[in-house]
Amino acid sequence: MSDKEIWITTRGGDSGTTSLGDGTRVGKDHPRVELYGTIDECQAALGLARATACAPELSESILKLETSLYGVMGYLALFPRQKEPDPETLDAVVLNVKNIVGTRFQFVRPGDSLSGAALHLARTISRRAERLAVPLLRDGELSEQTFAYINRLSDAIYALSLWTDHVCRNQDKA
Repeated sequence: MSDKEIWITTRGGDSGTTSLGDGTRVGKDHPRVELYGTIDECQAALGLARATACAPELSESILKLETSLYGVMGYLALFPRQKEPDPETLDAVVLNVKNIVGTRFQFVRPGDSLSGAALHLARTISRRAERLAVPLLRDGELSEQTFAYINRLSDAIYALSLWTDHVCRNQDKA
């Protein structure tokens, strides 16, 4: 295969390294790469939730979160011109859902809806991202604001799962 034919495979990572957005080469197991890779996994689970959502307003809200995670991954990968994530955007998601489904907190067993179960998968992946972010925070490689965003991500996804299950249950009753 000639170089002109390559468009997906760059072969740059064949030695176990990858490039960050600022051009720095690091190991594929670098904590920063682990973190944005885990956010990528979370985003994929959000895509599954969106694809199986039972109402357009749910799909739209999930898509907004998915889109914001592109910027977060770019920021974590040190791409220039990426804004630092704002945890208040996630607080707004939680507040919006609270206004729709009420203020009760509850432990839930995932599976009331396919989309809700996918959101719980995304939530657990985001919790792993949070754990991976701690050493970067501790070492001064991650700001408190960015860590707060990653910390609150699971809350926003949990809220979306409650909303999703609420809407899907009500549709099934109709």
